[in-house]
Amino acid sequence: MPIIVDAHADIAWNMLKYGRDYTRSAEETRQLEAGGPAVANNDDTLLGWPDYQRGQVSVIFSTLYATPARWSKGENKTQVYKNFDEAHQLYREQLLTYHRMTDSTPDKFRLIASKRDLDLVLDHWQNPTPGSDGHPVGMVVLMEGAEGIRELSELDEWYELGVRLIGPAWVGTRYCGGWNEPGPLTSDGRKLLSAMAEHNFILDLSHMDEQAAVEALDIYRGPIVGTHANCLSLLPNSPSNRHFSDRIIEGVIERDGVVGVVPFNSYLKVGWVAGKSERSEVSLGNVANHIDHICQIAGDALHAGIGSDFDGGFGLQSVPPEIETIADLQKLSFLLEARGYSETDIANILGGNWLARLRRDLP
Repeated sequence: MPIIVDAHADIAWNMLKYGRDYTRSAEETRQLEAGGPAVANNDDTLLGWPDYQRGQVSVIFSTLYATPARWSKGENKTQVYKNFDEAHQLYREQLLTYHRMTDSTPDKFRLIASKRDLDLVLDHWQNPTPGSDGHPVGMVVLMEGAEGIRELSELDEWYELGVRLIGPAWVGTRYCGGWNEPGPLTSDGRKLLSAMAEHNFILDLSHMDEQAAVEALDIYRGPIVGTHANCLSLLPNSPSNRHFSDRIIEGVIERDGVVGVVPFNSYLKVGWVAGKSERSEVSLGNVANHIDHICQIAGDALHAGIGSDFDGGFGLQSVPPEIETIADLQKLSFLLEARGYSETDIANILGGNWLARLRRDLP
């Protein structure tokens, strides 16, 4: 099986909001959470260390994410912020959660902040230690929504603590327009991008409104990717600005970036609604369609990847029926092979393209 890299997972958010323990299997967590608020608000989990092992998921982009109060739903307000100071506090606690997690279970999870860190994790997968019952999953830290950055001077500390990617938007922020709140880059946003480039942070265009993303492609001098976004042209009449137009996909490709496809039914079929629509209305073939569309635009298989966003507000009830856990993303291999993709192409799409970007962009 090829190695999988998942470019988007809200691990700390789930740990702190719902108490999920990702050293457990997805099945064990489902049993423990049955009938509880985590399932009611976030579906059954799709993630767990044993599932990462079965699916050869060796690296994940682990997010720092909190919800602005104006978009908060439900009674659990533990990961909700009203102002920049609160956002900073929540994001910092999530980052420290990753440090504690990897310090306490280095056999299962390790932070990746450098090429050396990445190589050590991959070497463990490729050359298993005798007697070992599994491999450490590498965690690259991604800040989703940049309102945890109060002042540009704080970028030094975020970088020192291991953050390597920053997405300025979730919904609209002080930095730019975003999902459901369109708009361009702001003056603060331009200053943020300039400061990010000095540290060679990877810019994540996911959730940025098209106006902001187009300008960012033009002015940002560091590396650019889209960790978790699907293809707008395959979603005709979509009312959402959450998806990437061909113009944005082309821009990411021109910058030698990668776009991670999201196996979320609402992002694969316009009008699919959680709790109302059937899982069977969407198949894993829809995911392959989005991957193929990116590859057709690029003319090669070097710019498409996976950014599952699993457990990020949806789970088992909202993904194609072929998927029971993240391990089942290996089934994409057969679908892509049937479309004429080579073994090398498939290995690149499932993980190699993200690994190539990390090897280029990590210090």
